[in-house]
Amino acid sequence: MGRFPAGKGIQLNRVIGSAPVGLGLATIATLSITAPLVSGTHTAVYHLDGSALAIFLPVAFDYFCVAALLVVLLHWAERSASRLRVVWTVLIAVMPVVLLKNWGSLTAETLPRVAFFVAALIPLLLLAAVSVWWNRGGARVFDLAQELFAYAFGMASLFGLLVALQLAWFGWEARDLNHSLELHRHTARIEAGPPHGRVIWILLDELSYQELYGQRYRGLNLPAFDRLASEGTVFTHVVPVAEDTALVIPSLMTGIWTNELGITGDGQLHRLHDASTGHWESFDPYQTVFQDALSQGYSTGVAGWYNPYCRILPSVLDHCVWGSRMPLHGHMYSERSAMRNIIGPWTSLITTTQHLLLGQSGNLNPDVERTMNHIADYRQLVAAGDDLLQDSSSDFIFLHMPFPHPGGIFDRKQNRLTVARSSYIDNLALADEYMAHVRALLERRGEWDSSTVVVMGDHPWRTKLIWRGTPEWTAEDELASHGGQFDDRPAYLVKLPGQRSGATIDSQYKAIRTRGLMDEFFTGQIKSVEELQAWVRAGGG
Repeated sequence: MGRFPAGKGIQLNRVIGSAPVGLGLATIATLSITAPLVSGTHTAVYHLDGSALAIFLPVAFDYFCVAALLVVLLHWAERSASRLRVVWTVLIAVMPVVLLKNWGSLTAETLPRVAFFVAALIPLLLLAAVSVWWNRGGARVFDLAQELFAYAFGMASLFGLLVALQLAWFGWEARDLNHSLELHRHTARIEAGPPHGRVIWILLDELSYQELYGQRYRGLNLPAFDRLASEGTVFTHVVPVAEDTALVIPSLMTGIWTNELGITGDGQLHRLHDASTGHWESFDPYQTVFQDALSQGYSTGVAGWYNPYCRILPSVLDHCVWGSRMPLHGHMYSERSAMRNIIGPWTSLITTTQHLLLGQSGNLNPDVERTMNHIADYRQLVAAGDDLLQDSSSDFIFLHMPFPHPGGIFDRKQNRLTVARSSYIDNLALADEYMAHVRALLERRGEWDSSTVVVMGDHPWRTKLIWRGTPEWTAEDELASHGGQFDDRPAYLVKLPGQRSGATIDSQYKAIRTRGLMDEFFTGQIKSVEELQAWVRAGGG
């Protein structure tokens, strides 16, 4: 490329300026890490369980560092026609890959390796053709391409200024995210509740009816779930609220079928969009199942994953622990220091490039760090749940556990947690171990028989909807799901006080009615399987 003569396009940087072009390039190159933080939906901030500034400051630092480096590079290249040709050749060649990567990150889609190779190959072939026919119109084509790209990057710089302003503004709004909040028990402590059994609501994330009781994977033993089915009531045709946990949980708590959330810049749940009416409704903690429990003399406790329970429900919770060590794009975690998050996007870029060029071995975990954080969430929430279960004063408990949600964190053959590659089926075995643990704990306390226990999945296993084709998908997942077939039924079981024999409810049951069902338990209106079946048939809740 050094033989390229200077053309009129070479002067363009001096007309537009290196700074706008560099800023526009940086805006595009870092879009996957800036966009979640400057989005007006505030979804990324909503799920942070650590410091928001530990994310905002590194993203802003990386953004301006990339912009500064590109401005310096373009300014240096302007001093030589050959340098400028080489720099622009590289920029034009890599831009399709950058745009494709941004698309995959922002849409949460796992794009095939071949798509990136095609995105890289096409501009290289075009540039090669331009070089071959340089003296027969290639130079003019190249200069025109440079002009178009430079104008596009210059326009992108205007968006870059908006990104910078929003990073500053939204970061300021979220500065106090997850600071300690006063729970209900600090203002209205329950001294002694009325005599009633405990209501224990266990939500196991992505627990599938099909894999549990419908068509279980051959050789998978789930003795705790089998025992629960033999002594409880299994709902065989549950209609989920949604396939997104963030929408399911507010829907279950309020009884409002929610298809969109309104979240403020400080990570508060402000509004719910009611899918049945098309109207926005204010989110009011006092209009949730937890206030229903308090009104009937119960105390309330939560140990939950992913959703910021302690931030959005402090006024109606007596005890609360939540965790969500989920990474943002660029492998940044709010629990980390800002310095570690600064280098996160760079190490993520190196890892992604290695995977694209070398592929990923089927026996290796594609993301050990993410698995370690998933295990950390598991340990934290199981321990917090145990504390609630061993405290008899907590008589309405909601336990939202981060399994069997992929990726795998359990090796069922070795019966231990693992950072090695494992499957959804392994995580199902972990869920069974947990249910056995909960039962044993309550039986030792003499409280299993007297308790109402509801076990459910928030949504089914999202095989081909999300996981098939992702690095987390395993050969065992492929076999268990019969090639990624999707069954929309989450698991749903109820064990009533004193229930000794199993039963089923085969009619369609909408999970949105869960709050109404809990209210029946709080008021003692449902005490037998027959009453439960009659309530479902009558369309209660």
